[in-house]
Amino acid sequence: MSDENANWARRSDDVIIGTYARYPATMVKGEGCVLTDADGKQYLDCLAGIAVCSLGHCHPAVTDAICAQARELVHVSNLYYTAPQTELAEILTANSFADRVFLANSGAEANEAAIKLARICAGPDRYGVISLAGSFHGRTLATVAATGQPKLHEGFEPMPEGFSHAPFENLNVLEAMITDQTCAIMCEPLQGEGGVRPLEVEYLKALQALCRKHDLLFIVDEIQTGIGRTGTFFAYEQLGIEPDIMTVAKALGNGLPIGAMLTRKELAASLVPGTHGSTFGGNPVAAAAAVATLKVILEDGFLAQVREKGEYLQKGLEELAQRFPHLASGARGMGLIRGLVLTEKGVEQGADMVKKLFARGVLINFAGNTSLRFLPPLIISREEIDQLLTALGEVLAES
Repeated sequence: MSDENANWARRSDDVIIGTYARYPATMVKGEGCVLTDADGKQYLDCLAGIAVCSLGHCHPAVTDAICAQARELVHVSNLYYTAPQTELAEILTANSFADRVFLANSGAEANEAAIKLARICAGPDRYGVISLAGSFHGRTLATVAATGQPKLHEGFEPMPEGFSHAPFENLNVLEAMITDQTCAIMCEPLQGEGGVRPLEVEYLKALQALCRKHDLLFIVDEIQTGIGRTGTFFAYEQLGIEPDIMTVAKALGNGLPIGAMLTRKELAASLVPGTHGSTFGGNPVAAAAAVATLKVILEDGFLAQVREKGEYLQKGLEELAQRFPHLASGARGMGLIRGLVLTEKGVEQGADMVKKLFARGVLINFAGNTSLRFLPPLIISREEIDQLLTALGEVLAES
């Protein structure tokens, strides 16, 4: 690690709790799809802050909105109305199934709100939530309990009561798990942290049908897949399903912390003053950033370009899998969330592949211990995709 990066790393390690396995770079500047570290090295960011900076770093429209709002009003609490959060909720409801929005600060908080809404709607004797093995719903105690990855539960037991996990895409087992206490089924349309695993359309439709059959609420977690990532504004639009409750965050503010729970007005009516809240939820600056972000993503032609570039990346990844069959078995995903699925031999080297790409100035990560995950800004160019594929091909060739 060179001097400036090393200096900041030492200072950080002296004062910040070590919950992250960090790479040896201190990022100081971002523009479009490129990050620059403290020593001036540039990186092609194909992780986008883990599906957050979908318009790239420091997008002019978002930056202008942040600065303009910060000069007018930064915070007043949710005891009062503010224009940015109202405009944001109007855009979200106008472009989704939902009538009502609760604004939070993160995906975990949006999922907490979804769980609370499901429980209060169902009544005191129905509190169980069934989610899927391999899922990821957050890091708070409730959302980590909903997360179907036992390794994330370790050290924090006992988990909060009422959460169970069905095997991935095994409908019969899931239905058998439904009891008189169950109030909701919760799933991601595509498991990002679980290895970029899309759920089959027919399975998702069957989950929704089960909810209707057993009078359960269908919670769809679009924290990673929403806001254009899959080539439609929300992934559910292309899957033939409609949630009762949906959560979004990550890309919503293009880097500012904001999340949202969306639902229908008849369900939202169960949350009355005092039942839920958030000090910073819908903060005017974060909401203004989100409004600017959504306006760009909803411009004519933007999402079509995401789909086209996603197909281009998919084709390039498939070609690499064909060239290196001992390391990769194929590619999967939707839009611009894509994974190169590794073989058993490839999995053994997955983390090292990410480090080798980092050394070449390309940022990705290894998800679910199965796949190299690619989450570039939605504004990435074909030339930048080619840069990614070239670097990845070099790494595979030497692995």
